[in-house]
Amino acid sequence: MAIKKDKKEDKIKDDSAGYKASDITVLEGLEPVRKRPGMYIGTTGPDGLHHLIIEIFDNGRDEAMGGFADHIEVALLPNNRIRVVDNGRGIPVDIHKQTKVSALETIMTTLHAGAKFGGQSYKVSGGLHGVGASVVNALSIYMKAEVHRDGFKYVQEYSKGKKKASVKKVGPSKYRGTVVTFEPDEEIFKEISFNWSKVVGHMRQQAYLVNGLRITVIDARECKEKIDDSAMFYLKDDSLEVPSVSFYFEGGLISFVSFYNESFKKIHKNIFYINKEVDNVGVEVALQYVDDISSRILPFANNIYNSEGGTHITGFKTALTRTLNTYARKNNLLKEKDENFTGDDVIEGITSVISVKLREIQFEGQTKAKLGSMEARGAVETAFGDALSYFMEENPDDAKMIINKVILALRARKAAKAAKDSVLRKGALEGMMLPGKLADCQSKDAEDSELFIVEGDSAGGSAKTGRDRKTQAVLPLRGKILNVERARLDKILDSEQVKNLIIALGTAIGDTFDLSKLRYHKIIIATDADVDGSHIRTLLLTLFYRHFVQIIEGGFLYIAQPPLFKVKLGKESAYFYNEEDKNKFFKEKGIGSFDETEIIDGNNEEQEQEVEIEPEVDETKTKGKKVSDKPEMRKVSVQRYKGLGEMNPDELWETTMDPNNRVLKRVNVGDAIEADRIFDILMGTDVTIRKSFIQSNAKSANIDI
Repeated sequence: MAIKKDKKEDKIKDDSAGYKASDITVLEGLEPVRKRPGMYIGTTGPDGLHHLIIEIFDNGRDEAMGGFADHIEVALLPNNRIRVVDNGRGIPVDIHKQTKVSALETIMTTLHAGAKFGGQSYKVSGGLHGVGASVVNALSIYMKAEVHRDGFKYVQEYSKGKKKASVKKVGPSKYRGTVVTFEPDEEIFKEISFNWSKVVGHMRQQAYLVNGLRITVIDARECKEKIDDSAMFYLKDDSLEVPSVSFYFEGGLISFVSFYNESFKKIHKNIFYINKEVDNVGVEVALQYVDDISSRILPFANNIYNSEGGTHITGFKTALTRTLNTYARKNNLLKEKDENFTGDDVIEGITSVISVKLREIQFEGQTKAKLGSMEARGAVETAFGDALSYFMEENPDDAKMIINKVILALRARKAAKAAKDSVLRKGALEGMMLPGKLADCQSKDAEDSELFIVEGDSAGGSAKTGRDRKTQAVLPLRGKILNVERARLDKILDSEQVKNLIIALGTAIGDTFDLSKLRYHKIIIATDADVDGSHIRTLLLTLFYRHFVQIIEGGFLYIAQPPLFKVKLGKESAYFYNEEDKNKFFKEKGIGSFDETEIIDGNNEEQEQEVEIEPEVDETKTKGKKVSDKPEMRKVSVQRYKGLGEMNPDELWETTMDPNNRVLKRVNVGDAIEADRIFDILMGTDVTIRKSFIQSNAKSANIDI
């Protein structure tokens, strides 16, 4: 049988002689990490930067999980340095028989090297990829490891993953443990700024998950006094007066659930809890239902938060659905004609923490966002299902309250589905008829299109006139939109303002949501710089976070930053986004005293004053000649904007809409768990909890009055 030769084959260039072994690049040591950092820490943005702290912290945390440590301290130091201390056994410093150098050097400078591979030193650990410390080393311009063990202190320093010298014994030590100090490399990370709240939130979470572990976090970035680097723990003797917080929870996961439910009305009194080992998999679960329509399910594997879930969540939901259906049928709480609970019904209003511990763990990717170990599913399904059945039999009052809550969820789901189907049948969300208030753009390419969501018809008029009609669409909102935090889908679709926005986006909502149909790849919230504007922005953020979180995760949601001041000096005019920049301009131009009270009381009107201005002296032109240093009197006008509608269309374009000049803040969810809790507090129904939160955080608020 003859094989017909493809004519295209003749066009393939044969250059095998020019493709040799010398063309193959081999990256040695930690060079691959510096070449492709995203493969190891996910991103070189803020999340990747903070991931460095987590990688080093996890080593100490694993010591605590093994029972070898009970205290970890994380310190934010001046000059972008981080210091992590644990009082564990201390990294071994003797010579490693395979690498022929110190075990400390091997761990810090070699990928896939560590005590977590063999299974002897750690029964359970989070860092089974064995790349944590070495990756942080590779991405740091400076790193120092101090080991206290066997009565001595050992030190080794590194830069960009390479040692500066061999491990050195520097003297006796009365401590035990490991101290790692590192400074991220500015060549890798464009902006190095550690977020105190983000670090504290992660450490609080870890303290709940490890019984008997105390975690201290200190912020010494602005510390003026000399920091004693020889101290094992900076705050052991309270010698350093810096902001600090310490976590230690006896209740473990029960305390964790209580913390996240503090702003809710509890459906049942007793918190369910189970801690059991099945087939060498440790299963620990705590849960409680509250009066809410959202769910909070927090999955952990070997104390690592899995934002994308995994096999343990699959086992949990399967067991939960089966157990509640079985109990409801057995106790005649579900009639024969009633349909079974679905997975969506049983998780409504639940707050649960699922923590599994495995000796051989598999994650999907180095960032460990999703658990892939199949044995976790069966272990959770068995242990949790049996324990929940027992809990409900032993606590019939709690069980009845839980089932009633789920029955309400089932009925509400059916009602919401009927309402949604009715709306969909009318074609309101099909994108067939765009809302009349929407001034759409000419472009049909989502990548080039922008949607400005503005407050009121006044701002809408200015934005529609000043925009680039080709790529910029404008949707004005009338007043404050519905607070969707406690609203079901049927009520949301009854809101004209929200429905108009959904139609404009083109994605639909709920289980019909389709991100690929998003009509604009920049959705920009542009509200006034006052209390009402902030409230409207918060309501919109709540809507996007609860029902369009994929839009946020895709990087499509932004907040406009309109200027606060416009200053005119002669023919020169400039815009400023804050008081500090305006005052800096005044100082540079030699502008004397300006009555600020008139600006505040002026209510958007331009305030013009005649002020003294120190003359600018150009020494290159005066050539040493004496010039008058007498201040001159010139007119300076300052306008303080309070609303976008107060701007002329050309001003709004120049400052807020022009891609060449504007300032936009991209919205992202850095810590989904904490974001969820804050939305519950601020947008929920419990006034007492909200009042307490506001009072506690009042000093941190940036309020424009």
